[in-house]
Amino acid sequence: MKIAKKRLQHAIARFKQGFADGPTRALDELLSSDVVCAIVDEEVGAYRERVYPPLTTLGLFIGQALSCDGACQDAVARHLSERTAQGEPQCSLSSSPYCKARSRLPLSLIECLAVSVGERLEQMSYQNWKWRGRSVKLLDGTTVSMPDTEANQAVYPQSGEQQPGLGFPLAMLVALISLSTGAVLRWATGPCRGKGSGEQALFRTLMPHLSAGDIILVDRFHCTYFTVAMLSEHGVDLLTRQHQRRGTDLRQGQRLGQRDRLVTWIRPQRPQWMDAATYARMPQQLSLRQTEVAGRILVTTLTDARSVAPLDLDTLYRQRWQVEVDLRSMKAVMGMDILRAKSPSMIDKEIAVHLLAYNLVRGLMARAAAGADVIARTLSFKGALQLLLAFQQQLRWAGRKSVDVMCAHLLGAISTMKLPIRPGRIEPHAIKRRPKPHALLTVPRQIARARIIRARGAYA
Repeated sequence: MKIAKKRLQHAIARFKQGFADGPTRALDELLSSDVVCAIVDEEVGAYRERVYPPLTTLGLFIGQALSCDGACQDAVARHLSERTAQGEPQCSLSSSPYCKARSRLPLSLIECLAVSVGERLEQMSYQNWKWRGRSVKLLDGTTVSMPDTEANQAVYPQSGEQQPGLGFPLAMLVALISLSTGAVLRWATGPCRGKGSGEQALFRTLMPHLSAGDIILVDRFHCTYFTVAMLSEHGVDLLTRQHQRRGTDLRQGQRLGQRDRLVTWIRPQRPQWMDAATYARMPQQLSLRQTEVAGRILVTTLTDARSVAPLDLDTLYRQRWQVEVDLRSMKAVMGMDILRAKSPSMIDKEIAVHLLAYNLVRGLMARAAAGADVIARTLSFKGALQLLLAFQQQLRWAGRKSVDVMCAHLLGAISTMKLPIRPGRIEPHAIKRRPKPHALLTVPRQIARARIIRARGAYA
C-alpha cells in the first residue's frame, strides 16, 4: 500500500510544531520534511492508516520520554484528547493498540532520525562554539537498568555479584557527544557482562563514525596504545589523562617545556580481542605528548607545543566533564536511568527514543542560542525542557498567527536559562540524605511473597 503523502506531510508538520516549528519552518534546517519523508519511506515503507500511524506513534513515544509520568496509559490519554480536539472519532483507552504500534516501529527509523538531528546540529554549529575551529567530541559510558524479565536477562544480564532473582538487567551505553552543541552523534549498546561487552569494545564500534580533524576527549580508562593507534588511523586527535597504572617519568623524552615531554610508546603484545591482521597494521611505536598541569598528567596527540600550550590542553580537558552532565541529563532529568520495556527489542527502541528526544531539545537550545548570540553550551538543558513542556501543548494546537509569537517567546525564554559559572567547583562524591531503613530483598520476590502468605496462614 502506497504511503499517502499528504497525510504523511500533515503528520510531520504536527510532529514538528510541538518543537516550536511555526509557519517560519525554522526546524526545517535541522529536520527537513523531505528528510523525514525519505527516512520513513526507506525504514517503514508502505503502511495502513490506523489510529496509531508511525509518526503519531513516534510522537507519543517521544512524549513518554519527555514526560515525568512515562506510562503508556498517559500516552493513550494524550492521544485521545488530541483526537477529540480535532473532531476525530474517539479511540479506545486501552493501551494494547498503542503498545502494538510501538512494537511495529522499526528501530532503524528512530536511530536514523536521532543520528540525522545530531549530525545536522554538529554541521550547523558556529565556529565560536568549537575549539579553534575544530570539532571536539566527548565519549563516555554509563549503564541503564530495566525490568527483571527472562527476556531482558538473556540479552542484558544482571551484575555477576548479585544472586539470580535479586538484581536487575543492565545495559551498557556508550555515547559520542558533541562538545559544541551537546547533541548525541552516535551511540552503542551492549551487555555489561561477556566477551566484547566492555566500554572500550563499544567505543571501537563508534570510531568509524569520527571524522578526520576531530578531537576526542575521553577519561583515563581509554588511555591505551591501541586506542591511540586506531584513532590516529582515522585522523583523530586524542586528549586524555594518563592511566593510573602507567608509570610516568617527565625527565624522559624530548623536552617541549617545563614538565612537558614528547615520548615514544612501544607497541605491546597483541591482546586477545584483536586479530592478527589488525595487529600487524598497528604501528610499531607512537609519539605522544605527556604534560603535567595542576597535578594532572595529560596525554595527547596534539604535539605542537608552539600552538598548543599545556594550559590550553588543561582548559580543553576540563570540558570533558560536560559529558558527565549530559549523561546525567539523559538519565536523571529525562528518566532514562530506569527503563520500562520488558523485552530487549523494546529496550533498544526506548533508548533510541530517549536520545532522539534529547537531540530535539538540544536542537531547540541551539536555535535559541543562535538567535540570542550566546553559546549553546551555556544554556540549561533542564530549563529548556521545562519550558518546552510548558509550551508544547499550546504550540501543537495554536492557530497559525499565534504560533510565531509563541515560538519567539519560547526561544527567547530558553536563551535566558543560562548555567551559573562555577570555575574549579568541587563537590564530594557522596549523598547527604539517608535512604529509608527498609530491609534488603535477599531472596527472589516470589519466595518472599510465599513466606508472607505462609506466615499469615500460621496465625489464621
